[in-house]
Amino acid sequence: MKLSAYAKKLGISYKTAWRLFQAGHIAGAYQLPTKTIIVPEEEDSPPNMPVAAAIYCRVSSSQNKSNLDSQCDRLVQYCAARGYHVVRTVKEVGSGVNDHCKGFLSLLQDLDIQVIVVEHRDRATRFGFNYIMTMLELLNRRIEVINEAENDKDELMQDLIAIVTSFVARFYGQRRAGRKTEKIIKELSQND
Repeated sequence: MKLSAYAKKLGISYKTAWRLFQAGHIAGAYQLPTKTIIVPEEEDSPPNMPVAAAIYCRVSSSQNKSNLDSQCDRLVQYCAARGYHVVRTVKEVGSGVNDHCKGFLSLLQDLDIQVIVVEHRDRATRFGFNYIMTMLELLNRRIEVINEAENDKDELMQDLIAIVTSFVARFYGQRRAGRKTEKIIKELSQND
């Protein structure tokens, strides 16, 4: 069958089918000397599409911002080696303790992304990683961590660091909130 009929059969545009042919993703397809592209009739299944991947890079503070680009470069190389098609790259500076990382949330909401690639588990989040992983699996998506903890001791240390980081962040946040409250009380007292 012609490439146009193949595209119609799969419900994709001719341009998409052309790109798939050019990339070699339609098994057995060939081009005649007249430039007509022929797809074998038995090729009813969709072609092997490359995995749509997103790269997520995060550092905790602006002091580490220089590490953001090198982290991203490593992830790009990893995706290329795995044959993933990188459709989005998100770089963020912020804490992994809270759940307010806008870039990461946008990746979770983007249903076109099949796999989210992170360098370390804590780059995605400090807590609740397994919940995120389970949710993504229900949607036939996944999160792929390049550098998993090598043993239980490493994982235990990572958990301990995450807990200490969380409490330190809360402690300093409460101190800041306390100073803010004292300032408001002082301003109200002066206005009376």
